[in-house]
Amino acid sequence: MRSIIKTELYKMKHYSIPFIGVALMLLSVLLTIFTSMANDGSVWDFTYFTEQVIKNNMTTFFPACITLIMGYLITREQRDDTLKSILTVPVSFRKLLTGKLIVGSILSLTFGIVCTVFTIIFNFIAGFPGFTLQLALRGLIQTTIVNLLLYIAVMPIIIVTSKAQSGFLVGVIFAFAYGYGGMFAAGSEFLYNMYPITAALGIVRYRAYDPSVRWNTPLCIFSLGLTLLLSVILILATDNKMELKKPAKKHVKAVPKKGW
Repeated sequence: MRSIIKTELYKMKHYSIPFIGVALMLLSVLLTIFTSMANDGSVWDFTYFTEQVIKNNMTTFFPACITLIMGYLITREQRDDTLKSILTVPVSFRKLLTGKLIVGSILSLTFGIVCTVFTIIFNFIAGFPGFTLQLALRGLIQTTIVNLLLYIAVMPIIIVTSKAQSGFLVGVIFAFAYGYGGMFAAGSEFLYNMYPITAALGIVRYRAYDPSVRWNTPLCIFSLGLTLLLSVILILATDNKMELKKPAKKHVKAVPKKGW
């Protein structure tokens, strides 16, 4: 397994798609800067800015982002027609998939760090007050952990859509709708504690200082634990058969008959 993870990390040096994740983390911060211009009576400081970045990242960007990147990484061997060569080595597709999913958790944490760096930079550009190293460290911990938990929340979608060459694109659509649904789950106390996307916020105690926000941490942990268990079951149920790239049909040109 360690060799698979090291190989996947090495191969990512030659991929450009992880930079899409970096770009979307930047876009999440820029969208938050844009919303700060609205005169809605909110008092913007570093803490509130960080919280809004986490919320926008959760509902709009990260679930679809990580599903797109992982779908690309998992199906890359199919598009390059190298999967049939890999499966001749004594390594099962199940084990290969598990290694790639572990790499996805590393990417999720990395994107959390990148997002925090962008948040700090644009906080200084926007001139929001209240920045301290302690708050920056808290924002880093919350952002990275939320990203990892959101990755766990969408992992079943990634696994289910990983076998078809273009199936992950459908998964991206589902992941986007899944993440956006967190905005509607916020209307019910039980639902936002049980919905895996918003449960990620409960585990890091997002805005727990607000009396109107009442997190049930054990219920949040149960929700994401159930999602992780479902992912494990889906991995164990995965066989080594995968949709391989079909060879292109050769077009045979018809030879016209001579004579009448």
